[in-house]
Amino acid sequence: MKEIRDKARELMKGYCRVCKVCDGKVCAGEVPGMGGLGTGASFKANLEALEGFRLNMRLLHDASEPDTSTSLLGIDMSMPVMAAPIGGVSFNMGGGVSEEDYADAVVSGCKAAGVIGCTGDGVPPLLHESGFAAIEKNGGHGIPFIKPWEGAELDEKLEKGRKTGCSIFGMDVDAAGLITLRQMGRPVSPKPLSELKKIIDKVHGWDAKFIIKGVMTPDEAELAVEAGADAIIVSNHGGRVLDHTPGTAEALPDVAEKVHGKITILVDGGIRTGADVLKMLALGADGVLIGRPVAVAAVGGLQEGVEQYLATIKAQLSGAMVLTGCKDIASIDSNVLF
Repeated sequence: MKEIRDKARELMKGYCRVCKVCDGKVCAGEVPGMGGLGTGASFKANLEALEGFRLNMRLLHDASEPDTSTSLLGIDMSMPVMAAPIGGVSFNMGGGVSEEDYADAVVSGCKAAGVIGCTGDGVPPLLHESGFAAIEKNGGHGIPFIKPWEGAELDEKLEKGRKTGCSIFGMDVDAAGLITLRQMGRPVSPKPLSELKKIIDKVHGWDAKFIIKGVMTPDEAELAVEAGADAIIVSNHGGRVLDHTPGTAEALPDVAEKVHGKITILVDGGIRTGADVLKMLALGADGVLIGRPVAVAAVGGLQEGVEQYLATIKAQLSGAMVLTGCKDIASIDSNVLF
């Protein structure tokens, strides 16, 4: 991983310093780039919120070989981890690798590691086209995320995504405030319940599932359930759209309490290690998404880099489960937390 990170640092040319701890402090306000918006408070809050939780160490048990496998949204996975949807290698990551190679590294690397990768969307078209191509190459094993576009663009991209053979679609409604897209004549906007229902019904008509990314409050989690979504992602878009939000680990417990058992609950934001994965599961998530570290691994080592990073996370998660007495994913609950 050190070689992969060193190579990524070289290729990312200051767009990301590949810091020892990816906490948003050095890159605050660097958008474009990999930083958080404004003061970077939301990005930093993700890390700080997770750091605020401690783990109960337990060793008087027989959970010496924990099972990290799980099933999420009908997909069997080696662990409850996905790659978050990130695109824009050329303007956010220095352009050291092509958009096509980056998307392929993430999607193919995740498949090889027994998990699933998500792909991004935006302007120019190369962003979603590269993601769609990677998913199609992998037999539909990937989740295309489509921004909450206004007008015909949304339906057009859903239809194009369908041709990849994927069984799950996502929408990052947390991108609704990206003013730069509107300035480019490609506006995105929040989605009311009535519109969401129509979108989800369309996807369900294809026998596919639908994820809403960007749910940070219990009331909107309930709205997602009412709209018929199959999953939500508790996410503040990596701290890149609204300054001064809470960290996702702060928001997660209240959301989980409100909709547990009604919808699959996923979370991203500040997850850097297997112990962080364990914490998020203990706080009520069914699975997690990891963004920037996967992007760094993809830039620094392409598919091999992604595979190596995910292997590291899996080993860390397994070790943390041994040390907290969790024999499998289902046994992880709030008792893990101090």
